[in-house]
Amino acid sequence: MALANGPIAFAGSPLDRADNLRADRDALAGMMNWKARLLKLDALMPELDETGRLAWGTLADAAEDAELVFLGLDRSDGGEKPCFAAVPPEGDASPRMANPRLWSLMATLDPGDLALYGGARSLIDWHARHRFCANCGAPTKIAKGGWQRNCDNCSSQHFPRTDPVTIMLAEYEGRLMLGRGKGWPEGRFSALAGFVEPGETIEEAVAREVFEESGVRVRDVSYIASQPWPFPSQLMVGCHSYADDDALTIDETEMAEILWFTREEVASAVAGNGPFHAPPPHAIAHTLMKWWLEKTE
Repeated sequence: MALANGPIAFAGSPLDRADNLRADRDALAGMMNWKARLLKLDALMPELDETGRLAWGTLADAAEDAELVFLGLDRSDGGEKPCFAAVPPEGDASPRMANPRLWSLMATLDPGDLALYGGARSLIDWHARHRFCANCGAPTKIAKGGWQRNCDNCSSQHFPRTDPVTIMLAEYEGRLMLGRGKGWPEGRFSALAGFVEPGETIEEAVAREVFEESGVRVRDVSYIASQPWPFPSQLMVGCHSYADDDALTIDETEMAEILWFTREEVASAVAGNGPFHAPPPHAIAHTLMKWWLEKTE
């Protein structure tokens, strides 16, 4: 996916997901041969080849007892290469900022590789952290090529989860509200964000989260763009809204600072010249800020 200001990171996987093959055991078994490719990973970290692209091996590289998930079909060279990834022994429960090496790799990967890796990471991380049934506690088994887990004990079916998160810009008289979360580095500001709760629309989630964190009421919520975010598996729903006033009442349990910034200040930060540190280009908050700058030209 792309806006006028460029592609959105982690979106646009080059693989055909081939959903029709996932439930066909015979078809999947027939693809697990010497032609199949296995994404090379160090736990959940991507391995790169000599050109800086994602590295691939064969199914022979997988451990004998590995659970394999079917990522899709690669038709980039006119052929049809089945692509798989192995579920690691453990998932990743650490904060997304805890691995500087991963963040540096994300900035160098080709957009297609980044999207493919992000989807694979989310999927195999879910498998690694959901090996037991949430209903009865019994072990579960991989099904549908890795897009489902089944419990033989109580017949429950479990599916990879995606958690919707609103991330939003609030505008008031040509200024933009941005915040710095608890524990963030000094000077790092981004759009406010929060999980969509049960029984809530996207618009309601935007209004609630902005009010909870800043004390500001917003209206006229509009959708801008979305981004899959594999830490561990969110769908970031980017929105814009207008504030009724600029009086802040900050929720200090979540936010260290919330400030209003002028268009000139946002433009300078996105260009890397301060007065605050903008989100990195692979974060949708960066995309939203660039969109806002273009909208207000």
